[in-house]
Amino acid sequence: MVTSRRRDCARTLVAAGLSVTRACRLTLLGRASYYRNPQDWRLADIDVINALNAVLEQSPNAGFWKCFRRMRRKGKGFNHKRVYRVYCRMGLNLKRRQKRVLPPRIAMPLDVVDKANYQWALDFMHDSLYCGKRFRTLNILDESTRECLVIEVDTSLPAGRVIRALERLKQERGLPKQLRMDNGPELISTQLTDWCEAHHIELVYIQPGKPQQNGFVERFNGSFRREFLNAYLFESLEQVRDMAWIWMRDYNEERTHESLGNIPPAEYRRQLETSSFELSR
Repeated sequence: MVTSRRRDCARTLVAAGLSVTRACRLTLLGRASYYRNPQDWRLADIDVINALNAVLEQSPNAGFWKCFRRMRRKGKGFNHKRVYRVYCRMGLNLKRRQKRVLPPRIAMPLDVVDKANYQWALDFMHDSLYCGKRFRTLNILDESTRECLVIEVDTSLPAGRVIRALERLKQERGLPKQLRMDNGPELISTQLTDWCEAHHIELVYIQPGKPQQNGFVERFNGSFRREFLNAYLFESLEQVRDMAWIWMRDYNEERTHESLGNIPPAEYRRQLETSSFELSR
């Protein structure tokens, strides 16, 4: 491929008026290579391609050396350098992603316990800055009080960042009994599931393709999209974080919710805590 690019550059220079000798010297191309007609590697290496395809048909997950040794056992005497060159040109050296098989998910009803800090819901959202740079948000919601607990903003939010957000909430208000979420790679990772198991948190996964089973956080996402993400143009991640914190405070402290009797989530949480305290006396 390097030779073909150099040949193209040299021929462009010759077409512009340079001599073949000078064009080859400038592009570090041999004159013999300049005059050689390009040959389609698929035709030149058709035997190697067929041999590789025959091996991969029987063993689709075989790597290069497995393929090469199987070819040798079948009597193919190709040089390993040639086989590897064809192997790479066919794109077989690229990592092949395999779909992760999820365990069966059971539909769980959206029953709400009238107790703050008992059931939380997680979900991710996407948007972009004014310059086009993409970012994500991790939204965590208390299903009982509809209170937004955190809006984590960054270009990447892997499982470690989810745990960091939960650890911060653990220091501020404790941890829930349940977490409701979808089957995203960050949320089904061993790192997160082990952490939740260590903290005795039940994980409630929704069924794939059924976002309505996580209806409370999806309803919140709709408000967050309309009133915040679609309402402003952001120049930096710091600006998104600062404005999201202000919006979250207003959502929790001032914005009324019909499902809560037209009072803000923070006030509803204080009512629940007060009633629970009086019942415990």
